[in-house]
Amino acid sequence: MVNGIYYITGWDEAGRWLDTAEAVLRGGAKTIQFRAKGLANDRQVEAIGRLLPLCRENSALLIVNDDPLLAQRCDADGVHIGQQDGSIEAARAVLGPGKLIGISTRTVEQVRQADSAGADYIAVGAMFPTATKQDAELVGPTRLTEVRQVTRRPLVAIGGINCRNGGQLIDAGADGLAVISAVADDPQPLLATRELGLLFNRRQPKPHGRMLSIAGSDSGGGAGIQADLKTSALLGGYGMTAITALTAQNTLGVHDVQAVDPSFVTAQIQAVLDDIGLDVIKTGMLFSPDVVREVGKLLKKFGLLAVIDPVMVAKGGAPLLQNEAVQALREDILPHTYLLTPNLPEAEVLTGQKCTTEADMITAAHDLTSMGVRNVLLKGGHLEGDAIDILLAGKELHRFKAPRSMTRNTHGTGCSYAAAIATLLAQGIPLVEAVQRSKLFIQTAISQATELGQGHGPINHWQGAKAVFDSETQDKLKQVT
Repeated sequence: MVNGIYYITGWDEAGRWLDTAEAVLRGGAKTIQFRAKGLANDRQVEAIGRLLPLCRENSALLIVNDDPLLAQRCDADGVHIGQQDGSIEAARAVLGPGKLIGISTRTVEQVRQADSAGADYIAVGAMFPTATKQDAELVGPTRLTEVRQVTRRPLVAIGGINCRNGGQLIDAGADGLAVISAVADDPQPLLATRELGLLFNRRQPKPHGRMLSIAGSDSGGGAGIQADLKTSALLGGYGMTAITALTAQNTLGVHDVQAVDPSFVTAQIQAVLDDIGLDVIKTGMLFSPDVVREVGKLLKKFGLLAVIDPVMVAKGGAPLLQNEAVQALREDILPHTYLLTPNLPEAEVLTGQKCTTEADMITAAHDLTSMGVRNVLLKGGHLEGDAIDILLAGKELHRFKAPRSMTRNTHGTGCSYAAAIATLLAQGIPLVEAVQRSKLFIQTAISQATELGQGHGPINHWQGAKAVFDSETQDKLKQVT
């Protein structure tokens, strides 16, 4: 069955098209459509011969563009035809019943005809303006909703799709999202594909969204692993853990730390990967350079989508990351980070620059992306006045503001904020919206904190999650943007 991410290739003499296709496959694409218009038939056969083993290795389908005879010659899984490229019946006569035939459509009537003729899947578009096909006729998400009512065949939405708008197409009934530029033009096509693939999790029943927290244990329950699991569960996600260190702590501070052997941290992560799998990794207290390097190796090897909270100092002042681990964090973690969530002191350590104003925050965010980080959420809780956070998402800058709560009960704020974002991403919420909702979550959790302990008490995770799900508070989302 055709579903998930459906990538349409280009072609170039240097072979970059194949490198991109391999990255997209590693990122979880379910279908690859080979398209190289104008290339001689024998050269297309050669190119498909290089692509087919990669598709087989990654359990993905290979579809050939336009030409049933070429698909048959290369033993591809099927062919995709346009309205002017012959009929479904003629393609079936060439390929037989065991191969897939897809067709592009724009109207409800074309979909009905494709359904009647036995198409295995139906593409509908263009959904949005697209750079790769300037003359494409736009039909929009509304048409997708209409055609979903007249066919049970798998539907693939096509045209101008990216991680920001793909979710609404899935909600409208798309089984697959066909993309070109959204991954081919991205400097990190593997992460771009993973990000798009997460959108399909929005259809799963709760709890959904597998978030693995790699962090330290907080015996007081306010931060670390305990805060991450509370956050994930209350937001309807499924949390898993790899514990890096055991801490004896309460609201008054950290009284002792016992590090976990790096090889056992890796064993915990690998056990999850081998069986349950994961959607998003979230890191907190990594503590030692050896653990940092081990996590970095796994991020690089598997191309995992990671939310990195560079925890360095506990609320009470105890160090949670050894000094010699900071350089390892820069070298081994940052180049493989999907989202980095430092506070201002952490940003200063990572960049080596003072960060005392909102303008400094923007500069620091750009500095961190120059180190290889894909997106940066710089938290401005250490500034005076409203709590302002800056999100640099690719090239787009977003500003989130919330009123400051005058309370000492802020233990676990950073852990919980990052865990909320990771959980929502894993559930298929796009990045900007995930941060927006998580800002509301953390704002409410701080303002509704109850008195526990004699020092920096924990935030109120339950009230934070309630605010996110309470329909009467959804208008607050606009107030924190």
